[in-house]
Amino acid sequence: MNADELKRQAAEAAIELLPDGGIIGVGTGSTVNHFIDAFAKVKGRFDGAVSSSEASTERMQTLGIQVLDLNATGGLEVYVDGADEANRQLHLIKGGGGALTREKIVAAASKQFICIADEGKLVDVLGRFPLPVEVIPMARSYVGRELVALGGSPVWRENFVTDNDNLILDVHGLEIMEPMKLETAINQIAGVVTVGIFAHRPADVLILGTAEGPRVMKP
Repeated sequence: MNADELKRQAAEAAIELLPDGGIIGVGTGSTVNHFIDAFAKVKGRFDGAVSSSEASTERMQTLGIQVLDLNATGGLEVYVDGADEANRQLHLIKGGGGALTREKIVAAASKQFICIADEGKLVDVLGRFPLPVEVIPMARSYVGRELVALGGSPVWRENFVTDNDNLILDVHGLEIMEPMKLETAINQIAGVVTVGIFAHRPADVLILGTAEGPRVMKP
């Protein structure tokens, strides 16, 4: 079973954990695209969705799913999103698609965060996947120097601009033993919008697509 099929399996399993109605937060990425396709089949149960990226908004609107502004909805019951890495405490690295800031906002506004991924995303220690950091453009070089001081090797994601008109630094070479501590430290650097560590607000449920079927994990 290839990775794409495992992603689809996890995405479809998440449909079973959704509430009976209301508004759903929807993330970004290849696994979430499978979730959006499955969600479209049951969209009549729900009042709409809040999206974490322009790409997901466009995909949902194409499928006839009403996309709402988070400012108009208040808190959400559930948020479904993927991850680039996850550990067994359900701390995540996210932001490979560059939507980390909006993803973090929607996750924070949701009572439950369901993360969907293929089994290859589960790791013992976060950091093999380069850690995305969204930065204000004028702060790129300064933030880069501060990230070097923290032990990382930041690489500017050239020819890429986030939905918020900011830049991404992908930090290589980190072994993230204390995700909450590093999340706080990076977020405190002037010019950082947010870092792609989701440890202060981790997932509540992790659904992994595996060769034996969906595996549901809780911290």
